[in-house]
This record gives sequence, structure tokens and C-alpha cells, in this order.
Amino acid sequence: MVHPTNPVTASEIRNFEDAAHSLGLQTHIARAGTPSEIDGAFSSLVERRAEGLVVSGDPFFTNQVEQIVSLAALHAVPAVYVYRGFPAAGGLMSYGPDLADSYRLVGIYTGKILNGAQPSDLPVEQVVKVELVINLKTSSALGVTFPRTILARADEVIE
Repeated sequence: MVHPTNPVTASEIRNFEDAAHSLGLQTHIARAGTPSEIDGAFSSLVERRAEGLVVSGDPFFTNQVEQIVSLAALHAVPAVYVYRGFPAAGGLMSYGPDLADSYRLVGIYTGKILNGAQPSDLPVEQVVKVELVINLKTSSALGVTFPRTILARADEVIE
């Protein structure tokens, strides 16, 4: 599921489709930019008998956590999210940047700028710390099992 007006959506779709193709999987891109379009996206997933859902990290979706997690549960669609707030709210799992680490970097940059550094002189940094969060209660409800090796590598397992 992607937000249709986000500038990175086209590259996200391309990357996702390339990865799915390399695994021999079929894709359907659900576009949603309003709460009612999220409802429609899930209806489309059900009609197509989708076996899973990947939700992009668009800020709009992070503001719709309850709706998305509720619809995924209602329709028994295993979903992967970017941020830990989704599995914390009952979603299956997330794999994405550790927001606390990202905010720490923002603080460091802000401090440098407030101490006189020119923003144009600062290097561009990418998030290096990612976290895997798995919700076992949701996993059980969906009949999805994770290998012990994945559970052992998870940063957090919600029971």
C-alpha cells in the first residue's frame, strides 16, 4: 500500500516489484491517500485474495495505524510495516528505522547547526540502525509462524 502523491512512491513501487519478481511473486499496488481509500484498498486485497500486505512508511499511514491494523485483522491479511507502532498496536510485524536513533541524529545535527555549523557543510547520513518487531499474538491469530532464528534476531517480540 502506497500513498499516490508521495514523491518516493514511484521508486518504492519499482523496488518492490523488482524484489517480488525475483521471488516469483505477483503484486498488486494498492494506492490510498484518504481513510476511505484505505478501506477500498483492503476491499481490493480481499477480492484479489492477497496473501500479504506491505505498507509503505508514508507519514499518512502512520497517522492511520488503528484503521490499518484493524482492517488487516478483520480481513486476516498478514501485513508488514515500517514502524514499530504498527505491531505495538496489534499489527503482525515491522522492519524499519529505529526512530529513537533517527531522532538522536536529528538532535546531533541540530546541535551542530546551533553551534555555528553550516548545514551545507554537514554530511548526509542514512539511518544505520533498523529494528525488527514481531507481534506473536497477531502471528498466532493469523496462523503465521516465524522460525526461531528470526525470533532470536528480532529487536522486540511482543507476546
